[in-house]
Amino acid sequence: MRTMMTIAFALGLSAVCTAQTAEDRLLAPHNFVRGYVDFEVAPPHNEVDLGLCAAHTGPLVPGVQNCAAYARYIWSGYVEVQPFGRTPLKHLFLFATPKLFAGDNVPQLQYTASHSGILWEETLGAGVTLPYRLELRVTHHRTHLLGRYGGTPNTLILRPDGPYGLYTTVGVRWYFGGYGRASSH
Repeated sequence: MRTMMTIAFALGLSAVCTAQTAEDRLLAPHNFVRGYVDFEVAPPHNEVDLGLCAAHTGPLVPGVQNCAAYARYIWSGYVEVQPFGRTPLKHLFLFATPKLFAGDNVPQLQYTASHSGILWEETLGAGVTLPYRLELRVTHHRTHLLGRYGGTPNTLILRPDGPYGLYTTVGVRWYFGGYGRASSH
């Protein structure tokens, strides 16, 4: 019975979405999902310092393994979903900004092409478009250590939850110079 109700709801929802033109749909309007994907590489001797390693211990300290949490590769992106096309809810949007840092490098000591995961950074939030190209946003930020840096604490890592830790902010964004949504001014 529950499966039949779910299927009936999904069919009804798809009928409502497809029966209307793209401009006046209540749910899933035209271009309701937007974003980008990005890939960056830091050249040798210029790796990204994620703030995970204590002061450099040097190669001559017996029994101490150097912290190699300096990233060479960064994958990131931005996804925004504005699910409603009509009613005052059309101003509501949800967004995510994931970022993955990878590498295995020790400055002045070891430079590799390794793609070992170091840190996953996620930013999730919700916002409301306002007049005059403004947005009110609530943003939640969290990081997760990966691979050999995740799990058990390491004496070379300063924080168990990575840089910046866990936090939530409330902010206002202003778009100018043609950037942002044309309909928000």
